[in-house]
Amino acid sequence: MKRSVDEFERAISLKIWIDADAAPFDVKQIVFRASKRLRVETLLVANRFLETPVALTTVRSIQVADGADQADRYIVTHGEAGDLAITADLPLAGQLVDKGLFVIDPRGDEYSPNTVATRLSMRNFLDDLRGSGMVTGGSPPYGETDKKAFAATFDRLLTKAIRRAKASESP
Repeated sequence: MKRSVDEFERAISLKIWIDADAAPFDVKQIVFRASKRLRVETLLVANRFLETPVALTTVRSIQVADGADQADRYIVTHGEAGDLAITADLPLAGQLVDKGLFVIDPRGDEYSPNTVATRLSMRNFLDDLRGSGMVTGGSPPYGETDKKAFAATFDRLLTKAIRRAKASESP
C-alpha cells in the first residue's frame, strides 16, 4: 500500500514543485531520484492525472481543475519561499521568484528577477515578430545537453534550498 506524503518523515520541510503539464520525462526522473535519496517531498501539478512511481512515497501527483493556468495558480498559492519549482512557463516563474522560491526551467536555466524580466521581454518581442510573419519556429527539441544542464543546475539549487531550509529549522 502506498503511503501518503504525510505519513513518512521528511528530512526537511522543503518541497519541490513541478509544473508537470509539459515537463520532460528526463526532468521528472532526475527529480524523482533526488527526492528519494534526500527524502524531499515532490509534487507534480497538472490538469490531468499523472502516474507517479508507487515505490516513491516522497512523490505525489496533484490534479487540478481543467482550464488555463489552474496548475500555475495552485503552485503559486501553495508554494512557499525557499521551495524549489520547475517550470518553462515564464509568467509562472516570475510569480514564484517574486514569492521567494528557487525556480529552474527544464533546460537548466535558473530564473531570477532580472532573468525573468529579460526573458519575458524577449518572448513578447518574438511573439510580435511571429505575429507579423517575420519569425517562425520555436525552441529546439529537448536533448542530452538540456538534460545535463538541468541536472547540474537542479543539483546546485537543490543544495542551496536544502541548506536554507535546514538553517531556518535549526533552533
